[in-house]
Amino acid sequence: MHHHHRPALLVLGAGDRTYRAFPLQEFGARHDLVLLDPQPPAWTRPYVTDALAVNLSDHQEVTRAVTEIALRQPLAGVTTYLEHHVELAAQLAKELGLPGTAPEAAAACRDKARTRQLLAEHSVPSARSVLVHSAEEAAAAADTIGYPVVIKPRGLGGSAGVRRADHREQVMTAFHEAANATLIGLEKSAVAGVLVEEYLQGPEISVECVVGGRGDVHIAAVTRKQLGPEPAFLEAGHLVDAEDPLLDDEPLRNVVTDAIKAVGITSGVLHVEARLTGQGPRIIELNARLGGDLVPRLVHLATGVSLPQAQAALATGEPPELTASVRQSAAVEFGYPPATGTIETARADAVSADWLERLVWTHQQGDFVTAGAHSTINDRVAHVVVWGPRPHDCRLRLAHVVQNLTVHIAAPVRTTACVR
Repeated sequence: MHHHHRPALLVLGAGDRTYRAFPLQEFGARHDLVLLDPQPPAWTRPYVTDALAVNLSDHQEVTRAVTEIALRQPLAGVTTYLEHHVELAAQLAKELGLPGTAPEAAAACRDKARTRQLLAEHSVPSARSVLVHSAEEAAAAADTIGYPVVIKPRGLGGSAGVRRADHREQVMTAFHEAANATLIGLEKSAVAGVLVEEYLQGPEISVECVVGGRGDVHIAAVTRKQLGPEPAFLEAGHLVDAEDPLLDDEPLRNVVTDAIKAVGITSGVLHVEARLTGQGPRIIELNARLGGDLVPRLVHLATGVSLPQAQAALATGEPPELTASVRQSAAVEFGYPPATGTIETARADAVSADWLERLVWTHQQGDFVTAGAHSTINDRVAHVVVWGPRPHDCRLRLAHVVQNLTVHIAAPVRTTACVR
């Protein structure tokens, strides 16, 4: 019989070890963790007290499992770091009378059309956006907005199916890609429809926010994103600097705070994406959860602040610890394949340094990977995390490690025509 000394935190979904071991470990710093996952993966065992196989898209099955758990041990909170379980976490917290986000606010962040509608109603600067359901509607919307435009699925994270289009034909093609991206994903509940949006010129950033109450928004960090070549918007790297001048930028702070108020989030950690345009900051989207892509790890390395611990604290009604204990920079770079084909060689020449936090291979010899326009985050071959006193040091260190990586593709596939 387990003797539970600590209140349990219910965690929805495990995700991929590479990106999620850090937040899961941090969730467990002050709480016993009970994991619900369709197939709880072995890697989560060191971090969780209990794991239950539960189909998370079946609300009744989830409710039954949670009721059963609550009989065995007190539940202090419900949380998730996975985009597609954000609404479920909010609903469960509400049903159990635990702290959390209003389900309708979580739903508003998940549905990008609803996000845009609320931002417009509250006059928060964001991209002009039109919801369409056919390629013809998409083309008409693009003509109205003016080129270039961005086409994206209404309800998917991770830049899936997002494309830039410069003329009518590209809009039609991109519409079909985005519409299909919604169907192929794991998320059966994904909202239907595609958004045609104004293309915003300027650097893309994300703002890592901790919301302790209505209007109480603490900006923990700003992440500078490196995007790969357009028309896709794949993330090639991120950099967090504890001394980033944007942390003191009044217009950015106001736009982010107003956006969070507009969608109605009153508690939790948010990953808010924005572009810094010539006309000032514009909101791209709000994610009512921790950032993915190792962003929380970068924030931790650069500032000493643990966003996952802050999220766990808020989920259990405790005050988050947000005092920075370090002031430096940290960065990650993702290596995409040089060509489409099967990996023949993937190796790193001896790189070891105290500033190299990790070098992880996410594909090995014999794996088939796709380069270029049809690449997704699943095609990343490796990633490197470094830290340093300033952003400049991080960039030099990343370049040094990446120069020592060798990836050879056997008999590369020449993609002359885009076969779909």
